[in-house]
Amino acid sequence: MARRGAEVAGEDIRAICSNDPAARSPLEVVLVYPGLHALWLHRAAHGLWRRDVKLGARVLAHANRFVTGIEIHPAAHIGRRVVIDHGMGVVIGETASVGDGCLLYKGVVLGGTSLDRHVRHPQIGKNVVIGSNACILGAIRVGDHARIGSGSVVVREVPAEATVVGVPARVIVPKAARFDAALDHANLPDPVTDMIRALAEDNERLRERLLTLEKRLGVETDASSLRLPYDGEELPRADGG
Repeated sequence: MARRGAEVAGEDIRAICSNDPAARSPLEVVLVYPGLHALWLHRAAHGLWRRDVKLGARVLAHANRFVTGIEIHPAAHIGRRVVIDHGMGVVIGETASVGDGCLLYKGVVLGGTSLDRHVRHPQIGKNVVIGSNACILGAIRVGDHARIGSGSVVVREVPAEATVVGVPARVIVPKAARFDAALDHANLPDPVTDMIRALAEDNERLRERLLTLEKRLGVETDASSLRLPYDGEELPRADGG
């Protein structure tokens, strides 16, 4: 038992060193990484929960939250080599499960949407990356190697190897077009902006065709081109100008 515990702890430390360039040494990881401390305390609380020491498990989980800022219900199932980066504000519900090799950034919520006493929280597959402040709600499955963009709200199942962003989250990258980085928070596409830009381009093409027909028919018309309030790369001014 002690050997297995040491093996799992070593895996946790190596996983953080592999996923965080700020981690300079295993000793630093052990001493100052709250995500690691939260996982270790959760494993102790989960062990108490499985032994039917429910109150003790909840008290330990509460202490874990107080010390690390990470709230994990003692009944939740957390796999091996899971990394909680920074971790402040992470919430993992009672019936949630997180597969091996997952990477969770700060503010991630795996929440329930039902008051029934059955599986009501997300079931996360293996090697899933969940961006900062993403919320995954309900008893839904997130497939292996999927990626959830920062700030997304996921309420439907996510296929394996897909990338989803938005509120509600939409699939933007199928497995045939993967990102090289684990999760490039700065360059994830915005499906709403892309749709608006595509509609604007289609509208401009239709206007040009209509102008051509009107010229052939000798119909006078306003030939001014479509002008968007902004080009889609920058946000519009707050006053709408």
